[in-house]
Amino acid sequence: MKSTWRFVMKIVGLSLALAGLICLVIGCWDKLAEDAASVAGRLHSRRCPEFDDYDDDLLCE
Repeated sequence: MKSTWRFVMKIVGLSLALAGLICLVIGCWDKLAEDAASVAGRLHSRRCPEFDDYDDDLLCE
């Protein structure tokens, strides 16, 4: 009987931890989205334009 309660309490604890993590992500979603957009912008700016082979004087790294 004692091990059943421990198992139930572990499940409850894990559920509460997961709910807390989900709430944390939802609460910080705007900051996470801004960071992701800035990283995507930096990655996009490093690439050459997709039509760079038509421009003779454009040099890409």
